[in-house]
Amino acid sequence: MTATSLDASVLDELREIAARYPEPRSGLLPMLHLVQSVEGRVTPEGIQACADILDMSAAEVSGVATFYTMYKRKPVGDYLVGVCTNTLCAVMGGDAIFERLKDHLDVGNDETTADGKVTLEHVECNAACDYAPVMMVNWEFMDNMTPASAVQLVDDLREGKEVTSTRGPRICTWREAERVLAGFPDGRVDEGPAAGAPSLVGLGIARERGWTAPATEASGRAVGAPAESDDRVAEQAAVEESTTADETAAEKDEAK
Repeated sequence: MTATSLDASVLDELREIAARYPEPRSGLLPMLHLVQSVEGRVTPEGIQACADILDMSAAEVSGVATFYTMYKRKPVGDYLVGVCTNTLCAVMGGDAIFERLKDHLDVGNDETTADGKVTLEHVECNAACDYAPVMMVNWEFMDNMTPASAVQLVDDLREGKEVTSTRGPRICTWREAERVLAGFPDGRVDEGPAAGAPSLVGLGIARERGWTAPATEASGRAVGAPAESDDRVAEQAAVEESTTADETAAEKDEAK
């Protein structure tokens, strides 16, 4: 086995992760997160340790580590601040936020401030378009941001003030977050709301109108729906079919 800077306790935890899975190599992703929690990035030593434990080549592990953007090859600050610059967030102000933070922090994309506190990066869609423009700090959401609130956020982080994500827990350090992603909970899973009002609008409308999920093969009935819903769905389908037929007939008459 190749020498590594990871101590015995970390190697034991890497083996513990691999043992969670029927096929040990399925544990590679959380194992790489554990390496990052200890080393601050994916190091050659961390890659070799994972390869040795999983009976893989270092090239195979490195291929995974370089494929996913959550794995870093350069040291990351205490707080990884990502600004969504994908279409909707950009239109709503994401580009302006990113430019303001680059100027305020005196860093470029994927660079870390001189004090080692903040690493700034632009990110692709965070799947939170209903809260655009969106930022993330160590993978936790910060919603409806502006250039001014973004500057205040990074200043608070650098000053060691407690910051809470919009729809989640208190912000921990990046290494602490990486340990959670490796599968070692920090006890904060129930802190903060899991969803906000904009994300639940569709669910509210569905409940008001009695909409349900499509029928399953096993039951023949829409999931969560009362028995009478089958009749209501059938009636609605008949109305739609009739309407379509009438519109088609009208179009044919008009064409004549």
